Amino acid sequence: MNKQERSRHYQDRVRKAIAKPSLQDTLHRFADAYVVAREAAFAGHDFEALRRAIGEMKDQVRDNLSRYQAEFTANAEAAGATVFVAKDAAAANAYICNLAKDRGVKKVVKSKSMASEEIHLSRALNEAGVETLETDLGEWILQLSGERPSHMVMPAIHMLKEEVAELFSEVTGKEEPAEIPHLVRLAREQLRQGYLDADMGITGANVAIAETGGIALVTNEGNARLTTTLPKIHVALVGLEKLVPTIEDANRVINVLPKNATGQLITSYITWIRGAVPCADESKELHIVLLDNGRTALAESPHCRDALRCIKCGACANVCPVYQTVGGHVFGHIYISAIGVILTAFFHGLDNASELVRACIGCRACVAVCPSNIDLESIILHLREVLGEEEGVGVGKSLVFKKVMRNRKLFHGMLRAASLLQKPLTRGERTIRHLPLFFSSLTDWRTLPAIADKPLRDLWKGLPQKVEKPRYRVAFFAGCLNDFVYPEIGIDLVKVLNHLDVEVTLPLEQSCCGVPALYSGDRETAVAMAEQNLDALLHDDPDYVITSCPTCTMSLQRDFVDLLKDNPVWAEKAQRLAEITIDVACFIADKLDGAADLVKKAGAEKVTYHDSCHLKRGAGVWQQPRQLLTASGNDLVEMAHSDRCCGFGGSYSFTSHPDIAKQILGDKVEDITASGASCVAMDCPGCLMQIRGGLEKQEIAVRAKHTIELLAEKL
Repeated sequence: MNKQERSRHYQDRVRKAIAKPSLQDTLHRFADAYVVAREAAFAGHDFEALRRAIGEMKDQVRDNLSRYQAEFTANAEAAGATVFVAKDAAAANAYICNLAKDRGVKKVVKSKSMASEEIHLSRALNEAGVETLETDLGEWILQLSGERPSHMVMPAIHMLKEEVAELFSEVTGKEEPAEIPHLVRLAREQLRQGYLDADMGITGANVAIAETGGIALVTNEGNARLTTTLPKIHVALVGLEKLVPTIEDANRVINVLPKNATGQLITSYITWIRGAVPCADESKELHIVLLDNGRTALAESPHCRDALRCIKCGACANVCPVYQTVGGHVFGHIYISAIGVILTAFFHGLDNASELVRACIGCRACVAVCPSNIDLESIILHLREVLGEEEGVGVGKSLVFKKVMRNRKLFHGMLRAASLLQKPLTRGERTIRHLPLFFSSLTDWRTLPAIADKPLRDLWKGLPQKVEKPRYRVAFFAGCLNDFVYPEIGIDLVKVLNHLDVEVTLPLEQSCCGVPALYSGDRETAVAMAEQNLDALLHDDPDYVITSCPTCTMSLQRDFVDLLKDNPVWAEKAQRLAEITIDVACFIADKLDGAADLVKKAGAEKVTYHDSCHLKRGAGVWQQPRQLLTASGNDLVEMAHSDRCCGFGGSYSFTSHPDIAKQILGDKVEDITASGASCVAMDCPGCLMQIRGGLEKQEIAVRAKHTIELLAEKL
């Protein structure tokens, strides 16, 4: 299947998932409950300290993998286990199937194991003539339905109780009521005999402890204990990333895992196993299969290796707006959501991960909750670069990035020309309500802003600045949207900063921050844009570089440093720029004490606030805009899910996945409306485009404004 065929097939799957409102309802309700439960579970704990410690411990294992593997093997075998290291899925399946054949195994019971899903173990056993029975409730449901897990921890979360009742009715031959207690009791009755009949039990493991050679399983249903004790053979299939140095390290993981996975303080069962479990039958065996299957390759990848820190809690799915929209069968291969994108690339090949890489919207919600401190978004961006190198970014994008965007004068000239060509569509308004032909779908669900008649750079010389004794002299990095679509934001920024005794310059040699190219996989263009902007912004040695777009903020603070780190001259400049770049709301609140200066300005309005993804979870700015809005006399009311993505994602909502973006925006508009506010404030022009467009399309009378615009209104 070529790139175009894969894309069409994936888009079809997206549309089918979106057409199931029950799926979105189920996943949203779980996500809402999860956020509350997780917060309660971590109350009194320093989550940042916990995840730093786990990340450091996991890095230690990754960087010394052969040592810990050998230590675990020696200690496990000394305790009576047999350890086999499987290079790949075929080797793991062959070992387990041959073991079953040699021991005359006819039936196997399995507890939940994503590693067994990864290698398609059940299929291999069935082909070898061995019957397999899943004993985890969710996995058994999926075995009956013929589906794969849609979540690492809750594999059947996508299914309604009515669907489960229908499956169970086929098993019992009578109509079973869709009542959860009844269905759970029925599952126990149906599965109980399986433990007694089985010759082999197969489990995974949550940790494998090098210093003892033991393993630990964290479960809620008790089926793992029956699986490990009743059959005469126990096989534990364990990914190499589950190795930890000491039992204290194992406890650290087990302390965090249930809290971050489901919001539980602790799971119902924690089972520690070292050597074969004693029983009356002396032939009891424990076989531990340590699975590589791409893990050592992942450990050797300088860009992606941090993914081996993962403890498989599934939290990255719990907070992911894409997962909540289409589910794990679409935003996943075997492993799902953000970590699944990366693991799929290394365990199952980049061709199976390519559409998942593009489906990530880059909101960084996964990064904020990861208990192992993995910067998942950065790794996924690297995979986009690899795809861009292998497959290209597309003829159209390549032309725009390499021939147009790198040439600032040509790029800006084309934007000016577009402002004239759009006239038939705008009819004198600043809004495009309908696009023609095959572009029409982009305005079916939102309006789009027109390109301004004059960009900010053309208006700059006419802006009066009367600052007699400037406290600071700052350079404004406007970004494409502020410059060419919303110049009024830049004008208001000057007005507010001048009021606070700050002089503002606009370096005219600046251009796009390069994020559209970088996020599309064109690193070469992103490097060229970084170099252009560094020269422009540092030329007059400003005290600070001020931004009003958080994506640009992240680019200047983070991306430029990464892009130019291998060139000593440029790397020094990039570091200098990163140190003086600051979002305008953060600058006013933290550097100017602007909150105090703006106190009790007239004209209170009921305002709610939308947290832009890259501002809160990238730049760490979320309190300062609220302080400014409140201090300047507004009645601030919090909307539900204020930091959930609006669905913009740059080109994501135009060319990559507009269907997903539309659904995510719909959720955001509902939350804004439910807040009862007459205005929604935000600090990202991309979010402004998306949210204002959604409100206007639905004819909802709520103003959408950048925070700096609301501050300027008070003056």
